This record gives sequence, C-alpha cells and structure tokens, in this order.
Amino acid sequence: MTQQIERPADFRDMVDYEKGTVDRRGFVDPDIYELELERIFARAWNFMAHDSQIPNLGDFFMTFIGADRVIGVRDNDGNPQVLVNTCRHRGNAICRADEGHATSFMCTYHGWTYDLKGNLVGVPGFKEVYHEELDRENWGLIKAAQVDSYQGFIFANMDPEAVGLDEYLGETGKIGIGTIAARGDVAVAPGIQKYVMPCNWKLPTDNGVGDWYHPFISHASARMIPWQRPPLPTPAAANNPFAVRHLVVLGEYGHTISGPRATPAMLEQDPWRESPKGKELLGPVGIKARGFPGIFPNVWIVNNQLSLRLPKGLGKCEIWFFTFVDQNLPKEQQQQVVFRSIHTFGPAGMLEQDDGENWNQAGKGMAGTIGRRFPLNHSLDHKLAEVINDETGPSHAETNVSEHAQLWLHRAWSEWMAAESWADLKANHSTMPTDVI
Repeated sequence: MTQQIERPADFRDMVDYEKGTVDRRGFVDPDIYELELERIFARAWNFMAHDSQIPNLGDFFMTFIGADRVIGVRDNDGNPQVLVNTCRHRGNAICRADEGHATSFMCTYHGWTYDLKGNLVGVPGFKEVYHEELDRENWGLIKAAQVDSYQGFIFANMDPEAVGLDEYLGETGKIGIGTIAARGDVAVAPGIQKYVMPCNWKLPTDNGVGDWYHPFISHASARMIPWQRPPLPTPAAANNPFAVRHLVVLGEYGHTISGPRATPAMLEQDPWRESPKGKELLGPVGIKARGFPGIFPNVWIVNNQLSLRLPKGLGKCEIWFFTFVDQNLPKEQQQQVVFRSIHTFGPAGMLEQDDGENWNQAGKGMAGTIGRRFPLNHSLDHKLAEVINDETGPSHAETNVSEHAQLWLHRAWSEWMAAESWADLKANHSTMPTDVI
C-alpha cells in the first residue's frame, strides 16, 4: 500500500521563490497526483493534434487529456472536435484505433452510435424497448468545452470558464509553436513515437524546459558517437557550456523558452528564423531564442519535434514525439530530418536514453521517507539575470546556464494547484518573472 503524505495547506508553499527550492512531495504524493489531473489537465489547454494529421472530414487521431482518452476528429463542417472516448451507456470505448477515418463512432458493447460532433444518433431498440423516451440530445458524448488552433496546432480545454487559447498561449507560447511553424509548410511525419518512462510526468517536463546544465555530463558518451547523418557542426557549447550566453523567456500560466542565444553562425544554420514567416511568428526576441520551448502543462518543443509528457500514474509517464517536416523539401532531405530526429530523441534516441535513466533514478531518490523531507535546489543563476522589458517582444533575460525556466514551471504548477477555479487562477497567477530572475 502506498504511504499517504500530508498534503500542504497551500500548494504555493511548496515552491520557495526566494530560496529557489521545490518540495519533493509534488513528485511522490498520490493525492497530489490525482488532484493534478483535476486542477491542471482538466482545465488547461492540451495539445491534441496538428491539422496535417486530420486533413479530411472524418479523419481522427486518438490522444489524452490527463487520464482521459479523447478523439480529435474533423467533423462534417470541417471543424475539429474533441470527444471523450467513453460511451454514455456503459462507458465502453467507442473507438479503438490510434488514428484513421470514420463517418461515425459505434460502441461495440450495445451499439450506441455517435456522429462526428458527438451527438447520439443511433440506439438499438429505441422504439421497441426505450419506447422513444430516451432523451438522446442529453446523452451525447462528453465533449471538450473549447477547441481552437494556432498555426495548425489544435488544442482543447475541458473547462468552459478557461481563458481562450490566444490569451492562454500569450507571446511566449506562440513563439514556442512558431519555432516549428516557421520552418515552412510543415506536416507531421507518419508514425508517432510512444513509449513509457518509469517516472513522474514532471521530471521529463522539468528537464525539457531548458535544462542546459545536464548535457555536458549526462550526454558525454553520446557526444563521442557521430550518430547524426550527415554529421552536424559541433556547437561551441560542447567544449565549454558555461561560456555560452543564454536567452530566457517566461510567460503567463507556466510557458517557457530557455537555451542558447542565437549567434550569427546559428542563424546561418536556421535560415527559416529570419525568413518573412519566421520574423512574423517569432519577432525579434523569438528569432534570438534558440532554446527549447515548453507550453504548460506538458508540451515540449525541441527543434522540429513536439513532445507530450502524458501522466499515466504517480510514477509512470508516457512520452510521445511528433516529428514535423517541411513538405517542400526534397524527399531525401525529409528523410534526413526524420532520421536525425528519431536518433536524437525518442525510444531509440541517443539523448533520451541518458535522460530516462536520470528521471527513473531521481524518482526513486525522492520516494524515500527521509529523502522526500528535503527540497530540490533550483537556484542556478537565481536572481542574477536582468529582465529586459522593451518593445521587441515578451519579457526576457540574457544570462548564462540557469534554472529560471524550471523554477518558473514549478511556480506555475503551485499556482494552478492552489487555484479553486479558473477565475481564481486568472486573478492570482504570476504575470511578471522579475522576482524569480
């Protein structure tokens, strides 16, 4: 039996902004995990799919909002719908394929059938045994309260009181998506990489939002092997990671971008950044931000890939990787892009294997009776960087390797967990990162 841990009176006390520390209980307490599903995933905007995955009427893609299986489908009016994959009769799944095409969804238990908007349109024995008294209008599928998209990236929210997607993403979240969308006419390459890591979902999320402190140590062996084809230039950070200037962008509701500040040489490698589309989507700050964006709660964007960190239990996280490719590239270059991606991150990725070992062992280290009494240290470069507020874009800071993004992520987590409602969250969340940078 899992030992219960005393729940804090105020979740905001679990992150000490002044000291730069984070309470370990958030990674090992089963009650906290269950509340995360309600207070974070059930009311945040969750990434569902890209337009290229459901281009035609009736195309669908199966994914998750927290612990709930949901179906992203394009209805007959051309609009994306997000339906919870559970029949209203006995709870059976109404769809068992990961993706495909459908004109309707029928439960294989008793045959209740739903259209692409989730309306209940077919009930066996409706006249004979229900005597036409079943109110079909009120027994349609559970649907997302809000569905919207930005640059072809489809998001859904189960809370009707939540702010709209545009406000939720803000400048920081939009720049994050822009780092993929600006690469051209992008589409998701067939085949989503999916695998399970034995760790709490926040560990890979914490790692993804700009932890540039670990690669020199964790990925030392990977750096010795030229697995990329053709080999990419060795960045200066490989020799001295602490000499590289970084740019940090922190946004409302927990969105982050953190990593190396683009140098002229880096911009030459990424000409799409200064293309007309790149300038429009990224702006002056985004063009310089070559780090990895995180969109709260569980989206990580790394180069041309988008990753989801899906909670599958207190110590279990399922990780998905979507690889985006510019459809205007020659086929051979498209194949090179995919090759590099899947050999860097994912179940066969040279870097992801190193990270997975760290996350698994970190989770074990936090679960001990003694270990969980002591906080985690997220104070690297704490309050040493100067926040820049000007007309070029969102608030940002130029610094060295830091843990600003990690501390901001956990601060946002504590505010989401403390808020009783969306109105409470909107009124009491942090909007300016000056006190953590």
